[in-house]
Amino acid sequence: MNRSTSHAVRIVLILGLLGASVFPIYWMIVTSLTSSANLFADTPQMLPDPSQAFNYADTFRNTGVLTWLTNSAIVAVGTMVLSILLAILPAYALSRFRFRGKGGVGFLLFATQMLPEAMLVVPLYAIFANLSLLDSLGGLILANTAFTVPVITWILKGAIDGVPLEVEEAARVDGCSRLDIVLSIVVPVVAPTLAAASVIAFFHGWNEYVFARTLVSSQELRTASVGLASFIGELSTPIHTVMAIGVIYTLPAVLFYLMVQRYVVAGMTAGSVKG
Repeated sequence: MNRSTSHAVRIVLILGLLGASVFPIYWMIVTSLTSSANLFADTPQMLPDPSQAFNYADTFRNTGVLTWLTNSAIVAVGTMVLSILLAILPAYALSRFRFRGKGGVGFLLFATQMLPEAMLVVPLYAIFANLSLLDSLGGLILANTAFTVPVITWILKGAIDGVPLEVEEAARVDGCSRLDIVLSIVVPVVAPTLAAASVIAFFHGWNEYVFARTLVSSQELRTASVGLASFIGELSTPIHTVMAIGVIYTLPAVLFYLMVQRYVVAGMTAGSVKG
């Protein structure tokens, strides 16, 4: 295979992967803008019909999608902020300190990711009931944070490993405490990795369903994932509404990723160089 053929095959593969990634979102938009008459036609409608845009207006008017999105945003941002705050110091300790049981602590952090949410939701429900954390967005943030902190801790540990010790030693000679070193030296250096870790925590809080469905019972506290699932019925499902909410539900997450994309790429590149 010559160089030009290899280049053409590579382009075709990239376009194929790009199409496979984008097509579900495109089809969701087309379905949300398809009339009821064409929805189950023998020949599927391949282009969106702008005249059906009233589906979105009806969705905003007749559902609680704005409340659900607000709740999802609170949970996602709360999970992201709390996860980053709780993960920085353990990551620094695993990276810089030697102590007995360090390997076991690292393994236990990994072990938490081996257990599915469905297995933990029952004991977590009992604990939250005793602590009066059920049916609250704060409790939901804590549950999601418990799952994201181990992952983010290991991501940040890898980034902190790449921070030169000489810089910290120079700061200690100047009289900086450990906490000052972490906040004023380590955190700015690993900021791109922090951005990448923030995306992971945000998307977990935004998309999570099992905890949101089990730990929260009030309709006004529903997140968007639970609200979207509530339209699936035994006898009928309003496909227009489900697809419209799906599109609306996707947009904030996409916008957030586009905002931090530059930092995420920088963080991934920094990690690859340091590794």
